[in-house]
Amino acid sequence: MKTPRTEINKRYEEKHKEERKAAHAVWGTSMKREDFDGLNEFLKAHHISKVELIYVGWQALKEQYQTDK
Repeated sequence: MKTPRTEINKRYEEKHKEERKAAHAVWGTSMKREDFDGLNEFLKAHHISKVELIYVGWQALKEQYQTDK
């Protein structure tokens, strides 16, 4: 009998959990619902991922702070 896909996935996830935790981070943060909804609408309308938003914002801040010195 073939092993169910859910069982295969579960074993894979358990085996690679520490590897994933070492390679990726998750920010648990919150913001006002109104701002959150507006941001999500903007990102969706412009086909921008939240990850792209973070990287672009980070780059902009780095440039801003480099010129402030």
